[in-house]
Amino acid sequence: MHLRRLIVVLYLALFLGVAVTSGVFFWQARQEYDRLRAMEAESRRRLAEAEQRLREQEKVLHRLRTDPEYVEKVIRQRLGYARPDEYLFRLEE
Repeated sequence: MHLRRLIVVLYLALFLGVAVTSGVFFWQARQEYDRLRAMEAESRRRLAEAEQRLREQEKVLHRLRTDPEYVEKVIRQRLGYARPDEYLFRLEE
């Protein structure tokens, strides 16, 4: 009877050891999974922002290729060009 109780206790200890070890590994895996999900969400957000910027830039590029008035406006604003009969006044702020 003594030997049988010892064997049962050893099996119980072994089972508890395996259960605790499995629990720790599961907890670590769950934390890694949560971290990766957060990284995925951040990457998806950044991708959506980049795609939105790309769409805006494509619209600007399309207007630059097809709309001469828009091209003139951009040249005047960004490069400070003026027509021959116009004067530009640049004021220091």
